[in-house]
Amino acid sequence: MGHERHYSVEQANAALGWVGERLKRLRTAHAGLNDQDAREALTEASPANGGGEPGRIVSEAFLELRGALTELQAMSVVVRDLDRGLVDFPTLRDGREAYLCWEEGEDEIEWWHDPESGYAGRQPL
Repeated sequence: MGHERHYSVEQANAALGWVGERLKRLRTAHAGLNDQDAREALTEASPANGGGEPGRIVSEAFLELRGALTELQAMSVVVRDLDRGLVDFPTLRDGREAYLCWEEGEDEIEWWHDPESGYAGRQPL
């Protein structure tokens, strides 16, 4: 088995709000890391002062990104596509590991797939 934790459909559905909050944090942090003004200012900043305000913005974004990812990983939730909000919850199906698949905007988890087929192999529950 690839994951220590496995979710029932009910458990995964109950976690969707929590997961959605982390996706929002990840997107905000990702935007901070890619902020063009901060990156340009950092390039011009003195290495001796750590980049000043732009350095702080990028550092905080990195820490937030790492924190949200660590929380998701600790719960064995797999982020497949941040932009789409596509995540997988490990589950057991007929004694084999599979994934409950959810994409942001879906009301609840209604799909699953095996590890080899991925999103293209989604099947209704």
